[in-house]
Amino acid sequence: MTVLPTRLDPAGADYAEHRAAMLGKLADLDAEHAKALAGGGPKYVERHRKRGKLLPRERIELLIDQDSPFLELSPLAAWGSDYPVGAALVTGIGVIEGVECVITANDPTVRGGASNPWTLRKALRANEIALTNRLPLVNLVESGGADLPSQKEIFIPGGALFRDLTCLSAAGIPTVAVVFGNSTAGGAYVPGMSDHTVMVKERAKVFLGGPPLVKMATGEESDDESLGGAEMHARTSGLADHFAVDEPDALRLARRVVARLDHRKPGPDPDVNAEPPKYDEDELLGIVPGDLKVPFDPREVIARIVDGSDFDEFKPLYGASLATGWARLHGYPVGILANAQGVLFNEESQKAAQFIQLANQRDIPLLFLHNTTGYMVGKDYEQGGIIKHGAMMINAVANSRVPHLSVLMGASYGAGHYGMCGRAYEPRFLFAWPSAKSAVMGPQQLAGVLSIVARQSAAAKGQPYDEDADAAIRAMVEQQIEAESLPVFLSGRLYDDGVIDPRDTRTVLGLCLSAIHNAPVEGARGYGVFRM
Repeated sequence: MTVLPTRLDPAGADYAEHRAAMLGKLADLDAEHAKALAGGGPKYVERHRKRGKLLPRERIELLIDQDSPFLELSPLAAWGSDYPVGAALVTGIGVIEGVECVITANDPTVRGGASNPWTLRKALRANEIALTNRLPLVNLVESGGADLPSQKEIFIPGGALFRDLTCLSAAGIPTVAVVFGNSTAGGAYVPGMSDHTVMVKERAKVFLGGPPLVKMATGEESDDESLGGAEMHARTSGLADHFAVDEPDALRLARRVVARLDHRKPGPDPDVNAEPPKYDEDELLGIVPGDLKVPFDPREVIARIVDGSDFDEFKPLYGASLATGWARLHGYPVGILANAQGVLFNEESQKAAQFIQLANQRDIPLLFLHNTTGYMVGKDYEQGGIIKHGAMMINAVANSRVPHLSVLMGASYGAGHYGMCGRAYEPRFLFAWPSAKSAVMGPQQLAGVLSIVARQSAAAKGQPYDEDADAAIRAMVEQQIEAESLPVFLSGRLYDDGVIDPRDTRTVLGLCLSAIHNAPVEGARGYGVFRM
């Protein structure tokens, strides 16, 4: 075995400093996650409970197998926007009757579960995960439909939600809707287009137009129950496949529906006998410096997340600022690319392209561990072909067909973010540590570039340059870019699938690898033209 050694000193001053910085970021992250857990706030949570209803995460807890994990995705969606953190929707992956499923649950304590633009984006991302990984989709529905004041941002793209349900069904991926309350207007199409629908007695209300709208449109007098109640849909319209007496019964019926899917996972389950890492996962807190300009060895991270800390490095002496190699994680084979010193040079780019091709030949998923400031700039590197070599790496990533997983540990700047399979390159899952930052470039560099351009412009016009104004603008730009580089900001825009505690990395990746193996894992057999 090629067990990685460790040079990390848990008793050292650097380790203590790094750990303290990470714990501070985790405390801030917990405060933001608490906002999502709070839903619409105490007033609306209490109102919901008085109606005898469960909260969305309580519904999920009763739905999934006892003591099984639930990997919540994008809990910080809408952070920094005008909408509540969490976007009035809970999404994630859980196991129901032994079957891994994508689960979504409206949060009715937030404006009645109405969908805002971030709800839509979060739901579409959940649908994408279900389709790409061939996971059954279970929607726990209680929503008043579109948040009308923001309809201009929802109506046109929102049709994709219903398209996705039909596409999932056509692809042989089961869809289930469990309706606990209102499912109005466009929301009525969620149970209407799902393969299986469960409705709760005297609670579920599914109609294209409620009594007020019907009165306005047709003059007809009606009530909720006769217009769209669960019993009516179970006895008369036929929309309800299963009629539940209460919420726990609805969740029991949903579990039975999933059990009867006879869903077969083509790939393996995690290896329960996989050897854990040789080193303590708690030590992951002390690896990344608070100042990302200070390099760190990603092998220390790899040693604490892969089985037995066993890592066969590929080309260790060539392109040394990118570590590449083979390992197993919960029994699953993975190829790992991890930035060692931040900058990607010509050799690293060529090495990465070859390694990605090898993984595709062997049908092995790839894990990208980010800490890069981008591709190297400068006359010597331009003359040495950094553009074509960087393009070679990006070509390999873009046309790779094995599943990709990405974790942003530190910096992820510029085209290096692309080459390391950032969000635009559609990794199956992408997570960030609280220490991560991502942008076109670092705040100081970006502000400095703007300053140089402004200075040159003034000189070209023969005008004096205002140094005081320059300093003020640079400070403002640095502050703005710093704020927009932080993981909570990026996660709020769904540029990742969540900000995670470093100590949970192995578990999160294991859950993702298991989910990925519900679909065939096959590599690319051809590539675009590599510029040599």
